[in-house]
Amino acid sequence: MFLSVFDVFKIGVGPSSSHTMGPMSAAGRFLAELKRLDRPRAVGARPASIVATMHGSLAFTGVGHGTGRAVILGLCGQLPASVDPDQMDAMIAEVEATGEVRPEGHPAYRFRPAVDLIFDMKTPLPGHPNGMEFVARDQGGQVVYRQRYFSVGGGFVLSADELAAGPSADPRLVDVPFPFENAQTMLSMAEQSGLSIAQMKRANEERQMSRLELDRGLDAIWAAMNGCILRGMEQDGTLPGGLKVHRRAKKLHEQLQASQRQNMPSPTAANDWLCLYAMAVNEENAAGGRVVTAPTNGAAGVVPAVLKYTEQFLPGMGRSQIHDFLLTAAAVGGLIKHNASISGAEVGCQGEVGSASAMAAAAICAVMGGTPRQVENAAEIALEHHLGMTCDPVKGLVQIPCIERNAFGAVKAITAASLALRGDGEHVVSLDACVETMRQTGLDMSERYKETSLAGLAANVTVC
Repeated sequence: MFLSVFDVFKIGVGPSSSHTMGPMSAAGRFLAELKRLDRPRAVGARPASIVATMHGSLAFTGVGHGTGRAVILGLCGQLPASVDPDQMDAMIAEVEATGEVRPEGHPAYRFRPAVDLIFDMKTPLPGHPNGMEFVARDQGGQVVYRQRYFSVGGGFVLSADELAAGPSADPRLVDVPFPFENAQTMLSMAEQSGLSIAQMKRANEERQMSRLELDRGLDAIWAAMNGCILRGMEQDGTLPGGLKVHRRAKKLHEQLQASQRQNMPSPTAANDWLCLYAMAVNEENAAGGRVVTAPTNGAAGVVPAVLKYTEQFLPGMGRSQIHDFLLTAAAVGGLIKHNASISGAEVGCQGEVGSASAMAAAAICAVMGGTPRQVENAAEIALEHHLGMTCDPVKGLVQIPCIERNAFGAVKAITAASLALRGDGEHVVSLDACVETMRQTGLDMSERYKETSLAGLAANVTVC
């Protein structure tokens, strides 16, 4: 099994990888397929208008997650990795004013957001909670092209046919030296090869690209993560969406800096810095800023916070160790996605913050000298203590409880790594068993607790 580090960590925009980045990418994919389509030329019909319908969780929490905005931007030809967050409002306003989208290389298509962007809360699409359908019609109203897509978490998008085909349809599952599909196989390969998890992951990646390309890509991921932390610590004010959530990272940063200047050490200082970094990222995400899926946007703060914390407090932490950190985290994230899910709409927040915490725990354990078995143990401990966690965002916004939850996910990651490093790698519950438990728990969990904002805090917190 091969899932690239650049699939697990994608540079994009907030507030949600599945509800923002996924729909934006799906809209772009629809445009690309529309452009390649031969049928309109064969029958003399040309696409003139587009209708986009969101189903399931995308319909229930789409407004709070910015799904509609993402679809509009995607139909304008924008992509999550390259769209300018400072220009998004202007692009959306132009579409709303003109009733058209004008993607580069295409004719103008009629698209009136108030009419042609539909949130259907009554008709879920079979296969996955995050379903959407795009339809192109000609001037006479006849359907020229129709396609369904599913945003399956972490910014990944599959067509209906690809979803039905399952993971075996992915050509990247072959032709790598260490094709581990589960943690047990990963440990066996590590023992037989004498390599670390990061070294095996690197060997797999270098089958697809050069070492220089890989290292530059890892540098870019960390630069984007670190840049998000720094921006988050500089911003203040109130987050958009109507909950009136105040940004706290800037004030917390100023307090910690003041304590340092006054030489007033606190027994919670390290923990405070860790929480600061996680909250800075997720406040940026909630504001629609540039973030990195890790493995999702809702959980984007955990891995960067632990990496920044490690860089700050672990002597000798340099470029090579940062690369190993990211590669180890991506290996664990790939296993979880392959064998369960990282989608809050599918398994709840255990699949988002729980997976992120497991990834971060494994990564810091590895760079602190942990053996592959200790690394696997760290990931299992972190994930185990997120099992059953629901996804119940208040008002459909990635703010409450998401921002603080990332801070706690980072704290759990550090604790899990510490416990694993104090042990010898032997433990009763395997990571594979924990991942399977998470999958089964997600199946048993009521849809009301899986990113629909119909229960939990979303139902009990009064929004004025």
